[in-house]
Amino acid sequence: MTSSGSVSQYEDFSGLLPQNLDQVIQGWLSDDIPSFDVGGLVVGMGEKNAKLLMKSSGVFAGKPFFEHVFNILGCRVEWDDVIAIEGDHKEINDEKLCLAIVTGPVRNILRGERTALNILSRCSGVATLSRVACNRAKGLGWEGYVAGTRKTTPGFRIVEKYGLLVGGAATHRLDLSQMVMLKDNHIWACGSIKKAVTFARKASGFSQKIEVECQSLEEAIEAATHGADIVMLDNFEPDQLRKDAEIFKGKFPNVLVEASGGITTETMPNFLCKYVDIVSQGKLTQGYPCIDFSLKIIP
Repeated sequence: MTSSGSVSQYEDFSGLLPQNLDQVIQGWLSDDIPSFDVGGLVVGMGEKNAKLLMKSSGVFAGKPFFEHVFNILGCRVEWDDVIAIEGDHKEINDEKLCLAIVTGPVRNILRGERTALNILSRCSGVATLSRVACNRAKGLGWEGYVAGTRKTTPGFRIVEKYGLLVGGAATHRLDLSQMVMLKDNHIWACGSIKKAVTFARKASGFSQKIEVECQSLEEAIEAATHGADIVMLDNFEPDQLRKDAEIFKGKFPNVLVEASGGITTETMPNFLCKYVDIVSQGKLTQGYPCIDFSLKIIP
């Protein structure tokens, strides 16, 4: 087994985590233990150690969430400072990789086990898929943003958005209140792109960007003309998208162009060009493979 080294080239995003994180995690723990914990009764409260093992290859992500779970339960997590580097890609061969030792009452270790592992496996899965997509785009010489979308798991968005960052991708808007995105349903319900953008600008003022989902070059031009900061060229064929993006940028060089709609890591290169600033993929938070971890009590 190997890792990319003892010093990560990726930024530390743990300082972003919100003040109510313990409350969120307590909700996850309560969901997993809504009533009696007979298994916890059986093992008792004697102090034990448990090894956190990484069992499949991928980008390690979710470290602060794992730690918070066990802090809430009165346990201590001692990380291997050389191996447990968040953002590093770990290549697992035959031998499992020990990232940390968790110490505390055995009942509490086992109460937090599945919640903590679920977080790690999913966060690392998002980070791994994001890293693959970002590396592919960079390898082609493209300098724009590979982004996720708001297609996240209800109640689990903070972990999946965090995984995007660790993997090197952009989060896109974090939630419905961040940035204004006017999609087809907004336009149809309001009556026109002009009306929707004009009204949105009055409500959001100067402090929020407005993005408009467009089905044609004509719609993108209308959106930009009336004040949109970003236009999404949605569900375009690659050749048409690159052609329309070039025409659009000729008219509105300072408006960002996002390509979206059914794009995957495999098809993404077909959409990349210097006139596209952002390529978003719902799959990064909706179709990621989980990375395998386990927590084993040391006899």
